[in-house]
Amino acid sequence: MGDSQKFHLGTIGALSLSVVSSVSIVICNKALISTLGFTFATTLTSWHLLVTFCSLHIALWMKFFEHKPFDASSVMGFGILNGISIGLLNLSLGFNSVGFYQMTKLAIIPCTVLLETLFFRKKFSRSVQFSLTILILGVGVATVTDLQLNALGSFLSLLAVLTTCVAQIMTNTIQKKFKVSSTQLLYQSCPYQAITLFIVGPFLDGLLTNQNVFAFAYTPQVLFFIVLSCLISVSVNFSTFLVIGKTSAVTYQVLGHLKTCLVLAFGYILLRDPFSWRNILGILIAVVGMVFYSYYCTLESQRKANEGSQQLPQTKESEADPLLGVENGSGMLGEDSKVPVWNSNKDLHA
Repeated sequence: MGDSQKFHLGTIGALSLSVVSSVSIVICNKALISTLGFTFATTLTSWHLLVTFCSLHIALWMKFFEHKPFDASSVMGFGILNGISIGLLNLSLGFNSVGFYQMTKLAIIPCTVLLETLFFRKKFSRSVQFSLTILILGVGVATVTDLQLNALGSFLSLLAVLTTCVAQIMTNTIQKKFKVSSTQLLYQSCPYQAITLFIVGPFLDGLLTNQNVFAFAYTPQVLFFIVLSCLISVSVNFSTFLVIGKTSAVTYQVLGHLKTCLVLAFGYILLRDPFSWRNILGILIAVVGMVFYSYYCTLESQRKANEGSQQLPQTKESEADPLLGVENGSGMLGEDSKVPVWNSNKDLHA
């Protein structure tokens, strides 16, 4: 099996792992938040990251991967930025309506495209831009309901979008710049993310819920779902870094919207959540956009591969990252960074 075939299969595996683990953690957290009333999303995310770090430390001890230290300031800045972006997303949800929060998440794709175009000189063809527009339109139809604006909520959403975009772009660029795998980057950045969220988590959760996470009644059932959520989060965090490292921040956001559609569908099928023809129409439009995105990116990758076989190997990164993967990259973090953040009951029902 050639290197390109191995990479192709590895990318498909990374995308599949990301989808399965993310949908699983949504279902688990929905039970934890909706049924059991544990609404402390930011603190829970800090526990996710702590368990992920411990799991990776055990994997390192068992020699499943090699520790590769690199620029400490880059790791620290990246980890803290990821933690801040998660906290801002949670605050955005807390101070905005569900509809405006969904619009915030949709804004991440065009913002990422803009930043990569301005600062990394990446080229996005009209075909790719067209497919992304269809995708955003479909997810918007399926998920956006009410749109209530307020100054504080809008400012927090802007900060959340910017920090999330920068953090996800950094996930890709750091892996390629320092030639580290997704596992190595996740292992070194996890402590900084966990500490950041562990410090600010109880404060943010108290501000948003008017409850104290340390005074919550931790029944055996609650503890079971917390442990289960933390275990699933190891796969979520790993697959997020894996997907962004093998493809790009934009492709990861496209995949994230696919997971949103799957969560809506699973919620209706398994949990009998309310579902309308508008949801169905939006999901179908979004799926069409994803298919176009994958198709156009595959064509671009094949074209660039043909050009590369006739010229010197190209080292400049391009936006040719189909959902079924085709860009050479290094291997490996969320709901959202990053760790996908399953922010609250509102988010899970949106």
